[in-house]
Amino acid sequence: MTDSLLLALGSIAMGDNKDGVSYYHIDMGPDHPSNGGLVWLTAQVDGEKIQALDVLPGALHRGAEMLFEVRDYRQILSLANRHDWQAPVFGELLVASVVERELGIEIPPRAAWLRTFLAEHQRVQSHLAQLSFVSNRLGRGDLATGVVREELRRRTLDLTGNRLHPMATRLGGVAVDPDAGWLDATVATHREAASLAGRIAEALDASGLGRDIAVLNAEDPAGYGLSGVVARASGLDEDLRRDAGGGVPGLAYAELGDALAPPTTPTTGDAHARLCWLAAEVGQSADVVARCASGMPSGELAVRLPKVVKLPEGDSYAEIEAPLGRAGVFVVSRADKTPWRMRLRTPSLANVSAWATAGIGAIEDLPVMIASLGYVTGDLDK
Repeated sequence: MTDSLLLALGSIAMGDNKDGVSYYHIDMGPDHPSNGGLVWLTAQVDGEKIQALDVLPGALHRGAEMLFEVRDYRQILSLANRHDWQAPVFGELLVASVVERELGIEIPPRAAWLRTFLAEHQRVQSHLAQLSFVSNRLGRGDLATGVVREELRRRTLDLTGNRLHPMATRLGGVAVDPDAGWLDATVATHREAASLAGRIAEALDASGLGRDIAVLNAEDPAGYGLSGVVARASGLDEDLRRDAGGGVPGLAYAELGDALAPPTTPTTGDAHARLCWLAAEVGQSADVVARCASGMPSGELAVRLPKVVKLPEGDSYAEIEAPLGRAGVFVVSRADKTPWRMRLRTPSLANVSAWATAGIGAIEDLPVMIASLGYVTGDLDK
């Protein structure tokens, strides 16, 4: 006999019964991105086993894509970087890259290297946010990621004047220029992040957290549009940073040699493998940051653009390797200063769509499944 349960993610006060409905709060820890907004799940359970799972994101829609269509392309940057607030720079880079490609703009080399630096800087922040679950689940305060993440945010503040949303990207380049002292200090912080991620990886190996839980085989990513860490943990060797020189123009990944070689990490497709990949990629990104700092060329930060930016008539699509997977933007232009249509492909939506399959199993395994198929509330906003 099956029963229905209503489960909730999010930082709201929860009770055992409200308005006659029994529900449960899934505790992902105080620092996990799931606390940014409410997501409901309805589960059909037989005893302690979930037989079916349905995700209800709730009233999240802020109309971001509609707002894009009444802003010019420069203004859109400040909206796009508020979509994934764990790694806002990727929204800026995605929009800038599609505009620059359609207009044939080649940004200066220093700007490309600095964009790459900032992308990996915020990839580390995002991965550590998802990995905060490990400390909470294992009861290991020494694995808490909050202090290092706050130090990374402080580095962003020192460079851009903004702690969370950098607004460092401009059409045609960047708006900030780090000095040697800032680069050295930020590289040192990333070494701390890599060391912490190494300890998390050791704890995952010793505890076996997530092993044989929420297994996704090599065929599942294509069915759900999964990418990034999730796909790589299922054995798919794909990474836009390697496969297409960064996926979009304006990034310097193609010049970084073997820095993005795949780490030796499990590809068993379970929650354990996905968490291990998150930890491994922190160290990988820290290495990229160090290489960018040491190899960053001198020169201009941006090219001069006309006062009014208009895309040619037609449609275009660009994507980038964001922390949670491939993020994309589809633009339809009628040769005006605002897009006629602009739609986002968000990796959070793909990850959460896979919960219906990955969540089948023991109720107690649900938190580790969610932690390994992460999301950010703003990025789930569709």
